[in-house]
Amino acid sequence: MRKPEMEITDLDNPEWTEAETKSAVSFAGLPASLQGKLRNITDAPAAGARIAVPLSPGVVKAFRATGTGWQYRMEAVLKNWLENNPL
Repeated sequence: MRKPEMEITDLDNPEWTEAETKSAVSFAGLPASLQGKLRNITDAPAAGARIAVPLSPGVVKAFRATGTGWQYRMEAVLKNWLENNPL
């Protein structure tokens, strides 16, 4: 008898429980200040902007520890640095 295939679980993005689904709030239902912050986090870089950059394990670990969307937060930090430190 064949074993059923195990479902692959994404530990960074687990499936919501029924209680979490019921308590969810739409984006429009969030305070405007939080909507602005989330909008900045979810603004994905333009297509074709993917590059490989060597980063120290400590830097990657620190950003990953901030949870889902850490790559976009890293992008926001770099944008902020560029705004304050023109090249």
